[in-house]
Amino acid sequence: MIDWVGISLLLGSFIVLLLLRVPIAFALGLSSLGTVIHLDLPLLLIGQRMVNGMNSFTFLAVPFFILVGNIMTEGGISDRLVKLADVLVGRFRGGLAQGNVVASTLFGGISGSSVADVASVGSFLIPAMKKRGYPAGYSVAVTVTSSVQGVMIPPSQNMIYYALAAGGLPISQLFLAGYVPGLLLASALMMICWVMAILRNHPKGKAYSLTESCSVLLEATIGLFTVVIIIGGILIGIFTATESAAVATVYALLVTIFVYKTFNKSSLNKVLKSSLTTLAMVMAIIMTSSAFGFLLSFLNIPSLLAEGIFALSNEPVFVLLAINLLLLVLGMLMDMGVLILLLTPILLPIVTKVGVDPIHFGIIMVLNLGIGLCTPPVGTSLLVGCGIGKVSLERTVRDLWPFYCAMVIVLLLVTYYPDLSMTLPRMFGS
Repeated sequence: MIDWVGISLLLGSFIVLLLLRVPIAFALGLSSLGTVIHLDLPLLLIGQRMVNGMNSFTFLAVPFFILVGNIMTEGGISDRLVKLADVLVGRFRGGLAQGNVVASTLFGGISGSSVADVASVGSFLIPAMKKRGYPAGYSVAVTVTSSVQGVMIPPSQNMIYYALAAGGLPISQLFLAGYVPGLLLASALMMICWVMAILRNHPKGKAYSLTESCSVLLEATIGLFTVVIIIGGILIGIFTATESAAVATVYALLVTIFVYKTFNKSSLNKVLKSSLTTLAMVMAIIMTSSAFGFLLSFLNIPSLLAEGIFALSNEPVFVLLAINLLLLVLGMLMDMGVLILLLTPILLPIVTKVGVDPIHFGIIMVLNLGIGLCTPPVGTSLLVGCGIGKVSLERTVRDLWPFYCAMVIVLLLVTYYPDLSMTLPRMFGS
């Protein structure tokens, strides 16, 4: 028998608490607690589920990836990646905008975070683009949309969240699956930049000499070797994802202290404080979402949603389209990490019933919710970009729509052409 009161209490109280601007972790925990009391389940169950949510060796990779991203950001890697991007494409018309996309793609392999990308790369490139004559809204739009590379190009923290929520999928396979869609997204955004440069006569950038180019390439490559350690170590079988993240953290420290010489005691204190703050927030959300997710299953909400979708059609094309629309709407309203943790246990059984590989669906979900980071009213990356560019949200959105259309087209391609995601995992899969 369906407990509609319990379902209404769980979902209704969560939505009300969010509207009251209660922090997400508390909203998840309080709504779960109220529902457990209503269902007359043991209160100890909440504690057990919260502990179980953290009881995973895979989760240990998260603090290391957060730490390595913060070290490389504070250590000046973003500045060097911006210069490398300028060397590669800056000489062309609209080259600074295209360099923005390239820099975000490179930085995505370091930070694993869209917001970190906007805050770091954007702090250099948004003012630089405005100074070169690019409109402020356009500068922010390029930076924000290209920052989605931070969640697509490995190592991605959000892919780790998906692996946890999906019951322990191999992180190496998810990382590999993100490369082709990530590069496809970068190509689409660069194409938009090229078209807009022609239509608006955007300026050309500086042409570097061979000596300058080699110097910039060498400096940036030393930092980018962090990605080789992470991905290469996992693929070869030297490290697990957690071990590779730990080794990469040590390497990042050595590079920023002894090679770049941009990291000191003050930088260390700042990085540790920032990393611990982020980790505490992530842990709280994972713990409470684990309890919330258990109650979703207990109340048979995934089955009800599946029945509703399949009642309309059980064709894979329709099911994936319906789920994409659902994710796009929810991505506009809630944080990406929370949605991954909450929705994966609900949606994954639905898509597997129509033959979608869990790895493939992970890429669909991450890309889809990444678009939500650029979408008002709660697009975190968009809000950060507007703050850096000192431009209104409305003005930025007017320049955002061509890039948004390109992102949606890439999402549809990734959704309906699984080989874009699955070729590399099949080639290098164990």
